[in-house]
Amino acid sequence: MKHVLIPTDFSENAWNAVLYSLSLFKKTRCTFYLFHVNPLVTYSGAETSVRASREKIAAHLLKESEVLLQELLTKIEALPLNSKHLFVTLASYDFFVDAIRKQVDEKKIDLIVMGTKGASGLKKITLGSNTSDVITKVKCPLLAIPENAAYRRPREMAFPTDYLTGYDLRVLETLTEMAILNKAHIRILHISQRDEQLTDVQEKNKAFLEDYFRDVSHSFHFLTGSKLEAAVQCFCESRDIDMIAMVAKNLNYFQRILFRPAVQEISYHTHIPFLVLHE
Repeated sequence: MKHVLIPTDFSENAWNAVLYSLSLFKKTRCTFYLFHVNPLVTYSGAETSVRASREKIAAHLLKESEVLLQELLTKIEALPLNSKHLFVTLASYDFFVDAIRKQVDEKKIDLIVMGTKGASGLKKITLGSNTSDVITKVKCPLLAIPENAAYRRPREMAFPTDYLTGYDLRVLETLTEMAILNKAHIRILHISQRDEQLTDVQEKNKAFLEDYFRDVSHSFHFLTGSKLEAAVQCFCESRDIDMIAMVAKNLNYFQRILFRPAVQEISYHTHIPFLVLHE
């Protein structure tokens, strides 16, 4: 059984992430953990009074959270029932990233699904720090669902890479499982500013991917462009890409594609889900 953690703030954006998850795993036995985190407030003052105030606030917030989570569960139960799905509600009063890490460890989470919001995709300026912090600080695969992403079976998955980083087998497991689950094609994309030859290291990493994906439908693609984001946008449009997968280990390349797009013509981050792979 797959264990999926869905942090929620009860917004429409978070609800969209719930709907996407239920559709994506409609044929898979899953336990979905609906998780609301009340952010921990820091205090200064006498230790005894601080502890008392914190415990009182925590109790109040957790009680409110449980009510809202039950309302969310009722909303989910109004959807067509799926006997393969089990739902568990969780509430916490903690620092957000710490709370996510604890649940990932305790519940043996396979995948985190979070909604994103705003014209700048996952940039902290519009999203707040939650999703971007989880992506960069929690070592668990994460599927980021943009607010404008309507579910359709991901048949075309783009996998941008510069071939500069070697891949651990465990990093690619989630991508392979996602492709097999949806009978999807993995389009491995390399973008260079000039028509450059791959180095020996790059050729070695490319050969590894070719061998690893031998039992999965895949193909290699090369584009030349001065702007990485624009090239990704062009590829997504031409291939009608349903999901973009990237390895967080290659942080510089990853951040250029995921966090920096802000110009109006770059829209892939507003409607295409991102699958972030971790070791």
